[in-house]
Amino acid sequence: MRSPRLLRPAPARLVAAALLLAALAGGAAAADISGRDGYGRARRLHMRDKVVEMFYHAYDNYMAYAFPHDELKPLTKSFTDSLSELGNLNLEHLPHDYNGSALTLVESLSSLVVLGNLTEFERGVTWLSENLTFDVDARVNLFECNIRLLGGLISAHILAKDYISQRKDGVYQDQLLHLAENLGSRFLPAFETPTGLPYAWINLKYGVIENETTETSTSGCGSLILEMGALSRLTGDSRYEAAAHRALRKLWSMRSSLNLVGSTLDVLSGKWIEYSSGIGAGVDSFYEYLIKAYILFGSDEYWDMFHSAYLAVQKYFRHGPWYHEADIRTGEATHWQLTSLQAFWPGVQTLLGDVAAANLSHREFYNVWQRFGVLPERYLLDYGILHPTEKYYPLRPEFAESTFYLYQATKDPWYLEVGEAIIGSLNYYTKVEGGFASIRDVSTMKQEDHQHSFFLSETCKYLFLLYDDSFLRKQNYIFTTEGHPLPIRSTWHEKIPASDVPSNWTSVKDAEQPIRVSALSSQVCPETIFRQSFGSTWESACHVPDVFPNHKCRADDDCGIESVSCKRRTCSTAGYCGLWLAVL
Repeated sequence: MRSPRLLRPAPARLVAAALLLAALAGGAAAADISGRDGYGRARRLHMRDKVVEMFYHAYDNYMAYAFPHDELKPLTKSFTDSLSELGNLNLEHLPHDYNGSALTLVESLSSLVVLGNLTEFERGVTWLSENLTFDVDARVNLFECNIRLLGGLISAHILAKDYISQRKDGVYQDQLLHLAENLGSRFLPAFETPTGLPYAWINLKYGVIENETTETSTSGCGSLILEMGALSRLTGDSRYEAAAHRALRKLWSMRSSLNLVGSTLDVLSGKWIEYSSGIGAGVDSFYEYLIKAYILFGSDEYWDMFHSAYLAVQKYFRHGPWYHEADIRTGEATHWQLTSLQAFWPGVQTLLGDVAAANLSHREFYNVWQRFGVLPERYLLDYGILHPTEKYYPLRPEFAESTFYLYQATKDPWYLEVGEAIIGSLNYYTKVEGGFASIRDVSTMKQEDHQHSFFLSETCKYLFLLYDDSFLRKQNYIFTTEGHPLPIRSTWHEKIPASDVPSNWTSVKDAEQPIRVSALSSQVCPETIFRQSFGSTWESACHVPDVFPNHKCRADDDCGIESVSCKRRTCSTAGYCGLWLAVL
C-alpha cells in the first residue's frame, strides 16, 4: 500500500528562493532578480517559474508513483529500489526484501527549502522521522549512500533547525540528525582495513560481507570528508570525520611523483589498480572535496593537497580548453575524451577564481551540448565522435552547476541564456507524462525509464538558483557533490579530529595565520598567493603551463589570471603564456 502523498502549497504561495555561494561570494550580498545585468526581470522570472514547474513535475510524479521507494521510472509510472544498484554494474548481491529508503524524497528536501516550500519540507521531515530505518539487509555503495542519503539527511537537519525550529508552531527535535548518525555508524566497519581506505560496499545491517571486493575508486574513498566531517561536528563524535580524514590522507600519500592520483585502487594493499586518470569518472569529486573541505573546515592540509593537485591537473591533463586522461607515472596522454562528469570542473575553477580557464572549458562543453541537444556521457575528442557504447545522458547536473557558478562570478547574462538552452533541451527531450526520463542514446534521443534522484537535488536546484539566488542572503553555504548545502561556520574551523591533535598541543589555531577569503569576493581572482616547491618564489594557482609542444595560446583568455595582482596573464606574440611571479 502506497504511503499518503505529501502535498505542496499552490504555486502562488511559493517563496522565491536562491543561493549565494558562500564559498563564492565571500559574504557579499546575493544578486536580486531585477534584471540589472541586462537580462530582464520578466524573462528571469519566466525562466525561474519554468524550473519550478520542472521540479514539481518530477517531484509530484515521484510522490504519486514511486514514494517511498528510491527512484521513479517515469515511462511506466512505477519505481525502482535503486540504492542497492547504484554503482553495482553487474547487479551482484541484490537484496530480496529491500523496499527502498525514500531516496528521492531525502534528495529533494534541500531543494524544497531552496524553492521556499517549507510546508512540503516539514511534511517530508515528519514522514522520514516516523518511517525511515536503515536496519535493512541491503548491500549499498558507500560513496553513493554517503553523498545521497547521509548528505541529504545532514543538510535537511541543518535546514530544519533553521526553518522549522524558528517558526512559532514549528517542532523539530533533531530526528534527521539521529537518522544520519545511525546511518553513519553503519559506514564505520567499511574503514576497518589495514590502510584505512574503506571498502566500496557495505551491508547496512551486517557490515562488510564475506569475500567482498577490495577494489574501489579514488572518488569512492576520497569524497567522504564533507558529509562525515559535518556529522562529527554536529554530533561531537569524532569517529566519522577521523575515518574519512584518515582515508583521504592515505589516498594522498599514494600520489605519484607528479602529484597525480589513479582512478581505481585496492583498499587492502593500498596499491593502484588503474594508473590512467583524469578529472572525470572515478576521480572527479576527489578534487572537488579537497577545495570544499578547506572552505568548510579551514584546515590548511586540505588546501595544500588541493593546490598541488590542481597544478598537476593543469600541467598534465589540460590541453587548451579540454582535459584528457594521462598515466599518473609519466604524464603521457592515454585517452582523449570528454566525459559528462568533467563538466563539474569549471565550477571548481570558479571557486578557486580561475574564471578565464573555467569559461574556456565551459564554452566547449556548451558547444557539445548544442551539437547533441544534451551532454553525452563520453565523447572521443581525437575522433570527434560519440563513444560507441556510452551514448547516454542520465539527466546529469554538472553542466548546469558550472553555468550557475560562472554566472555568480561574472554576472554575464550569456550564462542565463545557456540556462535557457539547458531548460529547453530538458523539457523537449526528457520530459514525459510521468516525470523526466534519462536519454539512452543521444544520437537518437531514445529514452530510458529512469529519473535519477540527483535531477531533483542538483539539476533543478542549480537551474533555479541561476535565475533566483535569494535563499543564501542570510547564510553562507558550500554544496556537496550531490548539491546539498552545508553552512560555512567559523566554529567548524576551530575543530579537527581528536585523533589528529597531538597531546602536547594547547591550541590548534595560529592567531597570525592569514584568513583566505572567497575567490569571488573580488569577482576577478583569488586573494591568496601560493608557494612553489622551490625557494621563496610564489606562483599563481591559475597559471597554466605550456606543456604540449603543439599547444599555443590564441588569446590572453587562454592563460588564466595572476593571483597576487589580479592581472590577466598575457599571450605572447609567439603564442605562449607569460608567467607572472611575485617574489617575497
